[in-house]
Amino acid sequence: MDLRREFENPCPHLKTLSLRRSRGFYNHDQRSSEPTVSDSRGRVVRSLGMAQTLLRPEQVDDLVAQYREGATLVELASRFGVNRRTVAMHLTRREVTIRRGRFDPSRIHEAADLYLSGLTLVEVGVKVGVGPQAVRQALASHGVVIRPGGRRGSRITAAAAVGG
Repeated sequence: MDLRREFENPCPHLKTLSLRRSRGFYNHDQRSSEPTVSDSRGRVVRSLGMAQTLLRPEQVDDLVAQYREGATLVELASRFGVNRRTVAMHLTRREVTIRRGRFDPSRIHEAADLYLSGLTLVEVGVKVGVGPQAVRQALASHGVVIRPGGRRGSRITAAAAVGG
């Protein structure tokens, strides 16, 4: 019986498996032999190459209290060493309503000047401390013509961009 003909053209999955096995890929364990890492915030879990910080319940209580006192998601994320979305998730689990980025009306002229000087909505948002959508809404309601997205073209002059 000629088995060679049966196995001459293996599928790509079998080729990959064979190559990995011949290179010793399956001879060692993928898990790290390092002990669990911890710091002042608590235990840090290593998963898929990314470090995750688990907040203790008392830290979440503190996070919620600070948010209710007026701290932003970004500020809390920085203080607790977690992602902004993690902060939002903890607040949602505690049934706290998430505040949307409010644009300070006293800074509308500053934002308009920055935008009209050629900065993008994202860049203006970073400078005034709000998200790009909040900047877009505030500028549009103030009469500033929003440039189309994509690559930056020619810079629009202040006189041409401000609608009557």
